[in-house]
Amino acid sequence: MPSMRTALPALLLTLLTMPGVAQGQEAARIEVSPEVLSLRVGDKATLTARVLDAEGNEVDVPVLFFSREGRGRLAVDRATGELEAFKGGEFEVMARVLTNRSVVGTAIVSVAFPALERIEISEDGGRFYVGASVRHKATVFDESDDARDLPVVWATSDETVATVDRFGIFTARAPGRVTLSAAAEGVTGRIDYEVAANPVRSMSVEASQQRGRTGDVIHISPAPADANGAAVDDVPVTFALAADPDPQATADFPPAEVDAMGRFVAYRPGVYTVIANVPGHTAHTTVEILPRHVSEEVQFIGQAPVHNASTSDLWVWEGVDGRDYAITGTHSAHGSVYWWDVTDPASPALTDSLVVDARTTNDVKVSEDGSVCVFSREGASNRRNGIVIVDCSNPRDVSILSTYDDALTGGVHNVFIYEDHVYAVNNGVRFDVINIADPTNPHRVGRFELDTPGHAIHDIWIVDGIAYTSNWGDGVVVIDVGGGSRGGSPANPVEIARFADVGGATHAAFPYRSPTGKFYIFMGDEIGRPGFDGQAAGRTPEFMAGYIHVVDFTDPENPEEVARYEIPEAGSHNMWIENDRLYAAFYNGGLRVVDISGELKGNLYHQGREIATYKAFDPDGVVANAPFTWGPQMHKGNLFFAEYFSGMWAVKLQPRENLIP
Repeated sequence: MPSMRTALPALLLTLLTMPGVAQGQEAARIEVSPEVLSLRVGDKATLTARVLDAEGNEVDVPVLFFSREGRGRLAVDRATGELEAFKGGEFEVMARVLTNRSVVGTAIVSVAFPALERIEISEDGGRFYVGASVRHKATVFDESDDARDLPVVWATSDETVATVDRFGIFTARAPGRVTLSAAAEGVTGRIDYEVAANPVRSMSVEASQQRGRTGDVIHISPAPADANGAAVDDVPVTFALAADPDPQATADFPPAEVDAMGRFVAYRPGVYTVIANVPGHTAHTTVEILPRHVSEEVQFIGQAPVHNASTSDLWVWEGVDGRDYAITGTHSAHGSVYWWDVTDPASPALTDSLVVDARTTNDVKVSEDGSVCVFSREGASNRRNGIVIVDCSNPRDVSILSTYDDALTGGVHNVFIYEDHVYAVNNGVRFDVINIADPTNPHRVGRFELDTPGHAIHDIWIVDGIAYTSNWGDGVVVIDVGGGSRGGSPANPVEIARFADVGGATHAAFPYRSPTGKFYIFMGDEIGRPGFDGQAAGRTPEFMAGYIHVVDFTDPENPEEVARYEIPEAGSHNMWIENDRLYAAFYNGGLRVVDISGELKGNLYHQGREIATYKAFDPDGVVANAPFTWGPQMHKGNLFFAEYFSGMWAVKLQPRENLIP
């Protein structure tokens, strides 16, 4: 087998003469018509795009239409440019040349906001006690069921019974009936309260532990009681915090926090007193917080360099011969896929490669028995994409068993293999389920698509017969495909639950059942310049935004976003979770390893939970010395990860050497 450095130039010569590689005219700009468009909710319209070369001649190349900030509000047909308005706002719609992601044209679409319809108040009303105060929040909806960010005017029907300030903080003054209202632009929401005398006569509080580490969640349990010592469970309890952090704590963020449910977490070591308040009574408890001390060293092991094209995803597995192998794809390049022997991760060896008609072979997966590889295709010259199914039982001599593109011609971005089925993300709108029990004869058995306006899907991950799909503005959707209690199967996927995080840009999701008994879903944003190709002007790395949202899905009927992992310099991409560790790719922020042991709350970045970070610098990369980490995977104690500009890397985590005895 030729070495990587001799094989790649020969491969390039082949690619330059392949059918489908652009020759002659080059797209220079796109004219989108109309450039400005006004719509109302429910309206449809169609944009057109002309692709021109530098001399103004029209070029016949495929164009994709999209609008990142319009997800769920303005539906855009990627192929035809047809628009449908679902909610009000102003949106930028882009047309992008499929064969050159830097050629983009834009149009501005304004959708008039409908009239307001109702206001919902966060609390339900009912019994309330004299002296108690609780903040209420109001959500204003218009006729398209869109939650609008509008100010409201708060009021109570009888200020001798209760008052409310402009922030919605409702305070009971005397026994009686009272109505709390919130109004905006002629629409009013109301709830009713029965204010009663305060029965609390004593108060105590306990902490679930008296000592912890930064990042540990400590539960503060208040116990208000009446004159007979009976618990008063329905009196509102508010919490306050008196902090005495260690001197190294700075003022750039609070050293600790406690929420309305009494969950306390500290970001800095120190001594903290948590105070619980009910009308007329307070109690407090003090906890000591120590440093977390989880950092480790990262040891470089080896690299499988790819310098002629951008690397996309990877998959590492044990082959049928007992050796370890990896497969990597390419992005915005020439449809190549590489197989590597990584039995010795210090010396990855290229074993074979394939080139298919595609611009991007974004995702690569391997069957459970290690004999079949599947990879996705986007940007084919004949505009038929789909998936490629490969016999990789001998990674030194791979062969294509079949391709499948029936109704998958819009492009497959991500795939997942589970129990002889491929779950293929189809044209960014649904996933199709393809049976590959006979990999030479694949056939569709099912599909799943959301019914929300302007819905989209980016990724799918399956564990124990439950699929977790990443759906941008619709968040994560949990689907029974054979392992749940809803009667789902590959032929009949059945939705179990969904959750839209506060960011609205869900690009990847990874489920994790913690030893604590909590079930979390980690939801990663992807926020960047639309149509990015990893580079900005001047061939410098693209800077991304977004973070990883941690959602407690222990009760699927009531999921709660409880924590985040957010770093200041970069946004998230793909991730892997194993043994209480989050391995996260953060583009220009590099590879991050995070301790996710115990219950999670708050911003994990500030809690001393970072075990290690690593940035891969390669002077011979597609862009020199530009870390742009795409996706990680643990395998047999080694951490492999794909670098967009420089191929696949392998590192190992080691205990940090103690320099002070």
